[in-house]
Amino acid sequence: MILLHDYWRSSASYRVRIALELKHVAYERHDIALLEGAQRAPEHLARNPQGFVPTLEIDGAVLTQSLAIIDYLDATRPDPLLVPRDALARSHVLAQALIIAADIHPIDNLRVMKRLQSQFGADQAARDDWYRHWIYEGFNALELLAGDGRHLGGESPNLADVCLVPQMYNARRLEMDLAAYPKLVAADAAAATVPEIAAAHPDRVKPPA
Repeated sequence: MILLHDYWRSSASYRVRIALELKHVAYERHDIALLEGAQRAPEHLARNPQGFVPTLEIDGAVLTQSLAIIDYLDATRPDPLLVPRDALARSHVLAQALIIAADIHPIDNLRVMKRLQSQFGADQAARDDWYRHWIYEGFNALELLAGDGRHLGGESPNLADVCLVPQMYNARRLEMDLAAYPKLVAADAAAATVPEIAAAHPDRVKPPA
């Protein structure tokens, strides 16, 4: 059994769900309720010492960090390949993906939002402004790096799209103006028509209230 420990609205977890679905890997989910502090439970820390999601139990191993998990899936289940083998194409895809996974997401995640509140007294409006600022910064660059294909990754989705889709979901949750990003909006719309990507959407996996 392949078991994914995730949180339904976690961007990093969303990436791994997309990758698993695109590769048609059957798995079960175990929801880690981040807002209730379940990520700090001893049993979860034993799996993931950072107390993060996602964590993937697969092939007798326990994997952490979304991009490392996707890299493993690409190496062991390469159909479809999410990162090209060609060195130049690979570098371009990783650059696109890392704008989101390394530059936007880490400073907008839950623990940073909580720290802004506890250390600096930031209210919800200030935290939302912080969040939007860093998405805009990243999207400004990503729009310029986008090609002319149907997807951000070209004619089929790749790691760049796997990272883009959850970040676009977050941008819309924050009611951001996306008019300046027609290529990103178009790539996200194209991704939404892919059944495997649609199956990974937070609304499809959200636990019942």
